[in-house]
Amino acid sequence: MDTLDNNKQIKSESTEKPVDSIISQLKYLISSGQLKPGDKLLSERKLAEKFGVGRAPVREAIKKLEFYGILKTQPQSGTFVAALETSALEDLISDAMQIETYDFFSLVETRQILEVNAIRLCCERRTEADLRILEKSMLICEKKIKEGNAAVEEDLNFHRQIAQASKNQVLKSMMLIITPDIMTNYRKYWICDKNKNIAGMEHNLLFEYIRSQDADGAEMMMIQHLKGVMNFAKAEIHPENFKENNQIKY
Repeated sequence: MDTLDNNKQIKSESTEKPVDSIISQLKYLISSGQLKPGDKLLSERKLAEKFGVGRAPVREAIKKLEFYGILKTQPQSGTFVAALETSALEDLISDAMQIETYDFFSLVETRQILEVNAIRLCCERRTEADLRILEKSMLICEKKIKEGNAAVEEDLNFHRQIAQASKNQVLKSMMLIITPDIMTNYRKYWICDKNKNIAGMEHNLLFEYIRSQDADGAEMMMIQHLKGVMNFAKAEIHPENFKENNQIKY
């Protein structure tokens, strides 16, 4: 039976945002021992009923806690509390609840670390089949950009395909973990509405470096490709120290 299945409905009376309220209540359940490391959570629907909220904030809270390694979702099995000591889980949740705008910079910085290494490995290990998949995803993104749309999902899918072609499954999984939060922030800051055509051209250059297996060129192009959004993320943290007129690229 799922954990908490027999407990009465839990409702928050605080003024916290629904997602933060759910995370706070999950922290309390872990601290009080009602949820233990390794326990399985209820389904999204049942959790929404317990917390007296809609399913959307429950889903967002779970994704955020997954990002910080507090929850683990296993396909066909469900979502579980990570097998860590209770004190470690409490500290991780506290960190997750304290993240503000600088979290976006952390995401972008992590993305750059992953993508630079992914594209180097992709250049070394890509197959002809990988090239076909990459070209198709690039053209789909390019088509949406030409239609005047932001193409957030299509852009990140192209980058995920680079990680896939790296043949490093851990690296690919890490990319998948941070993607939902990146998409949320890109929409929040309207990043993909800026300099779409430049980003599309850079996708073509990235693809050509991968095709020619030029790892050094691909690395430099990836750094350039992400430079604009890196600078934007820095400006969000310390705008008073950021005076460059940088273009925003995604």
